[in-house]
Amino acid sequence: MRLVLLGTEGCHLCEEAKQLLHQLLTANKSMYLVLEEIDIAEHEEWQNEYAVRIPVFLQPDSGTELGWPFGYQELEKFVNGLQPHSIRL
Repeated sequence: MRLVLLGTEGCHLCEEAKQLLHQLLTANKSMYLVLEEIDIAEHEEWQNEYAVRIPVFLQPDSGTELGWPFGYQELEKFVNGLQPHSIRL
């Protein structure tokens, strides 16, 4: 499954979000996803929509979003909710 991280260069919270995702994937070896990082500075409309909310995880097929602030448990619930019948992505 594809997951997008919306952020921007120099965003320390975006680095924290990636670390949380890494921890989640390390703890759940059966999970598989492809992470795509998008810099909102390259998209004017996304700057307007997401500038105060980054980092934001987005599942592009469903449009489901998880915006900052979030912790490990919220991220785990979000990722698990993307596939309701299985923890495997």
